[in-house]
Amino acid sequence: MTATAERIALRRIEPRPWKNGCGLTREIALAPADAMGEFDWRLSVAVVARDAPFSAFPGVDRSIVLLEGTGMLLRVGAALHRLERPFASLEFSGDEAVQAQLIEGATTDFNVMVRRGRWRAEVAELSPGTTMPADAGLLLCWHGGLQVHAPDGPAALPGQHALLWRDGLPALSCAVESPSTRALLVRLLAL
Repeated sequence: MTATAERIALRRIEPRPWKNGCGLTREIALAPADAMGEFDWRLSVAVVARDAPFSAFPGVDRSIVLLEGTGMLLRVGAALHRLERPFASLEFSGDEAVQAQLIEGATTDFNVMVRRGRWRAEVAELSPGTTMPADAGLLLCWHGGLQVHAPDGPAALPGQHALLWRDGLPALSCAVESPSTRALLVRLLAL
């Protein structure tokens, strides 16, 4: 079976309040697509505009990636993490209380949440070349553009767009269109 990609324009996703109401998020994808709280995995882009607690997600493993802004200090339980390097991933448990303190102004962050014991996620900045298959996946082009070559055909992916595969992330080959291109690859693996 050939995995088919769904193209997503981030600007067309309506921002919604966080579960705790302290910020805004654009939900890119959820599995199952009709999940009401008990999701297997969830992908989103959030704006953190002020110091605030993150929403609690018991039983969920989380990854966060700074896309824009100077970053934030994240107190996860008793540990303090500095998230200030763009496109680096920080993993933590959704069971922990998390408090965000902005370093200097608002940030935009990419978030991956997976149900512990059912799924795991690998999140990394995209390196040109071939990627490994997974059970599902997302390629997010934040700046610049990419030429993506997959078994179901080539696709141009401009900034602020994503390709989502729910039925298997195929082996991909990606060519960067400009030196300013920044992109993330998420591999979702069923356990």
